[in-house]
Amino acid sequence: MAVTSAGQPGQSTRFVCRSYMAVVLVPEPPIVEWVAEIEQRIKGAARFLVGSPVVLDLSAVKLSKSAIAHLVAELDQRGVRVMGLENADPAATGEGVPPLVRSSRGATPALDTAEPPSVPPPVPDSRRKPTTLLLDQPIRSGQSIFFPDGDVTILGSVGSGAEIVAGGSIHTCGALRGGAMAGSAGDTRARIFCSKSEAELLAIDGYYMTAESMDKGLRDRAVQAWLEGNELKITALD
Repeated sequence: MAVTSAGQPGQSTRFVCRSYMAVVLVPEPPIVEWVAEIEQRIKGAARFLVGSPVVLDLSAVKLSKSAIAHLVAELDQRGVRVMGLENADPAATGEGVPPLVRSSRGATPALDTAEPPSVPPPVPDSRRKPTTLLLDQPIRSGQSIFFPDGDVTILGSVGSGAEIVAGGSIHTCGALRGGAMAGSAGDTRARIFCSKSEAELLAIDGYYMTAESMDKGLRDRAVQAWLEGNELKITALD
């Protein structure tokens, strides 16, 4: 998008808009214990969390501006970089703390009592985005794949340190050695499948499990993972 500045004919400023994925953490009282728990939990998933952009959802706590700044500093010391806040009191924000960000998840649309206009049915469009991303090459270590529009299928393997993020389910025909995060847009029905599980991290709708907490008996086996309530479940397929 180019915008021409008034009073300066011929000069224009180009604004480029992009969207980025961030990890959302939800602090719970008591904050000191929550920070200590986070410090322990991120050790197994440090490569995915440390240095990644993080948003703090403060819906479960009521913190002053100084308390928010202290919490952000504590997380920063542990390598967790907070880029924004959700559900915080605007009076407790401003200079010295991350800005408020708007989340589309859980948003309630405005209700209009007026009768909606007649809308013709959508015309099929062959150019519409696919709901499945098919990758026919292995995912190398350090690579990140982000597909929020649906499922991701990998015909090869996923290397250690690589990560796959999908709005829907994730299917890996080879070995899964990196991280797989399904249901990133809030799809609790998403699942993760792989032919050989060596995963470092599995997550569905934000609920995750690291290699250290997975059943060792499932190592090197074909498995599937799904969400049952607030618990991530993993079982063998063979």
